[in-house]
Amino acid sequence: MTAPHLLALALLVLAAGAPAVLAAGLASRRVASGLAQVVALAAAGLGVAALWGAHGAYALPVLRTSDPRLSDELTLFPARIATGPVVVTIAATVLLVVLAVQVFAGWYLHDDDRQPAFAATVSLFAAAMLLLVVSRDLILTLIGWEVMGWCSYLLIGHWSRKGSARRAAYKAFLVTRLADAAFVIGIVALIALAGSSDLEQVLGASSDLSRVTSSVAGACPDTGSCLGPNTALINLAMTALVIGVLGKSAQIPFQDWLIDAMEGPTPASALIHAATMVAAGTWVLTALHPVLFEAPVALWVLAVATAATMIYAAFTAFFQTDVKRILAWSTISQVAVMLSPLAVAATVDDGSAAAAGHLFSHAIFKALLFLTVGWLAVLAGSTAARDLDGIGADSTFAKAVWGLGLISLAGVPLTVGGISKEHVIDVAAWIGGDGPGLRQGIVTVALLVTVAMTAAYATRAYEIVAGRRAGSAARPSAPQAPGHRDAGPLVKLTLAALAAATLAGGLVFLLGPLDPGHVSVGLLALSVLLIGTGVVVGWYLRPDDSRPPARLMTLASNGFGAAYLKVVAVPVLALARLAAFVDREVVETYVRAPGWVASLTGRGADWSHAKERVSTDLVWVVLGLLAVAGVALWG
Repeated sequence: MTAPHLLALALLVLAAGAPAVLAAGLASRRVASGLAQVVALAAAGLGVAALWGAHGAYALPVLRTSDPRLSDELTLFPARIATGPVVVTIAATVLLVVLAVQVFAGWYLHDDDRQPAFAATVSLFAAAMLLLVVSRDLILTLIGWEVMGWCSYLLIGHWSRKGSARRAAYKAFLVTRLADAAFVIGIVALIALAGSSDLEQVLGASSDLSRVTSSVAGACPDTGSCLGPNTALINLAMTALVIGVLGKSAQIPFQDWLIDAMEGPTPASALIHAATMVAAGTWVLTALHPVLFEAPVALWVLAVATAATMIYAAFTAFFQTDVKRILAWSTISQVAVMLSPLAVAATVDDGSAAAAGHLFSHAIFKALLFLTVGWLAVLAGSTAARDLDGIGADSTFAKAVWGLGLISLAGVPLTVGGISKEHVIDVAAWIGGDGPGLRQGIVTVALLVTVAMTAAYATRAYEIVAGRRAGSAARPSAPQAPGHRDAGPLVKLTLAALAAATLAGGLVFLLGPLDPGHVSVGLLALSVLLIGTGVVVGWYLRPDDSRPPARLMTLASNGFGAAYLKVVAVPVLALARLAAFVDREVVETYVRAPGWVASLTGRGADWSHAKERVSTDLVWVVLGLLAVAGVALWG
């Protein structure tokens, strides 16, 4: 069986597993949890088997027909999936992370009465992400994209009895849906450009247009008016797609929803942050990078947004008072790093390889970090930094898995995160030939600053969990939250496997299909220096979590929400009020004017009739009748 067929089967297993898990939940939560883990294990096995399968393409049988009258129309939607070495690697990574999440959730939510619904939603979520990864059809991509948005709403609001969880789910849904409107516009524009939703035809149409544009631009170099409408269509389509990706990936100005999403269960956070929703946009732009490469407006939007986001999010992460929120801001920053090579790469292949590589490594170390903090938070009863202070100081295992995840996040060389991060920096700092100039310089500076800041907040996160403040009491056994128990061997084995993957995952770059990039000794040395600087800063300037938070920490914990309200919310609300006023007082005036005219005319007629005497009229009627009667008698 070929790789496309194996992954199509994995997709079917996950999609069919969702209702099956829900049905099993009617009998027992334990049965439902076990079935969800079996479904995830089967899908992961198929994903791993696909690594050794022959690559190729496969048309999903959703539109098969024997009616020849419909054949031409159906070619517009071929519903094709395809695999290659990188596609299969990312797909297998997603499925393995989903397996880890389902195993962990079986323990973490063992006493939750809605555990079957959670497990079923995770299965459907995974199916949507897998569809997006293997899709070579823009309509299938859109289906996977939208299903993930719906599933994220359900997972974030899983504890819907809490008002904060409901609000977080609403916020995530509304913000991402706003950006999704632009994403849909981009998809429709690309389909209109190519005349088909097939990705290969879209890429081919863009390539043909770029050759025509180059020849026409050479004929009239002093003006862009002769380039035709299709060039503007590519810019429109890809800029709209980039806006949609920025929303789903929680990049500026859409970053606020992902922090509130921490109200969801920690396994949901691990899934959303590591291998599905926030990373989905990177994969979409990677597949469409040849088209993005021909859209300078979209490239500028992506470059500016990612450069600003990675620094802002890394700075904010350092001052968080909640460890889950440190990881959340870390995700926002790292996804910006992941997207940045697509904005500044000198060639299509370089940008795609660097982005896909960091997507792979981020899935591993971020899943490890979220699941580890979920385990420790159950022991401490909270994810607040004050409650987790020193929670792992006496546990070698806790310090090892937490530390390996953080050094990979910090980009220490030879870890999976270090290899992918160096590839991203190398692509951004490319200095040969005709690079993208100012755009490249902005992103390069932002990346180097982010390297140091990431090491700083990673150092602080390690000290919170594994360190012990001078004078603080030892914690030989942390208190457990009511109704919970310590993780069993299966959960700890899962954490250990993810921790080992942060080291062994580098082999996928060195021996597998992912490109490790060219290692520049100078850039590597600079990166190590910046990491060391960040460690020193994080060690000596870290806030004291045993004391009440300072004002800066309070502001950062709210994501500098006051500034966000003034810069984004207040102008948007003012614009909405202006639009309402214009609609009510100007536009509706023309609609109501005919009614006013009719009303005034009616009142005038009523006034004129009111002045007459009804009795006089009646007398004249009677006299008329008598006259008619007299004439009749006379005759």
